[in-house]
Amino acid sequence: MNWFWIIWGFDALIALIAVYFFLIGLSDGTVSARNMKMWLGLLLGLAVILGGSIWLRSHGHTGMAISLLGILAIPGFLYALFMIVNLLSNERWN
Repeated sequence: MNWFWIIWGFDALIALIAVYFFLIGLSDGTVSARNMKMWLGLLLGLAVILGGSIWLRSHGHTGMAISLLGILAIPGFLYALFMIVNLLSNERWN
């Protein structure tokens, strides 16, 4: 398995979490007409990252595709690392 698919899978997981929160927000009313543009922009950005990276890889630009995936993967990895340290350290954050 190469790095592209590992990073792509991690980015797809992040996108699924965002779609989950969007659907929950639609069902409970927190996603409304007032903030729909923000949500659609966020979901469109996630689709561009995932779809654009596959398009770049299929045209032979694997390095650029991994760089595009890094836009989402690096902050996602750092947040996951922060949460793991937060859970394992037993520190009080209040």
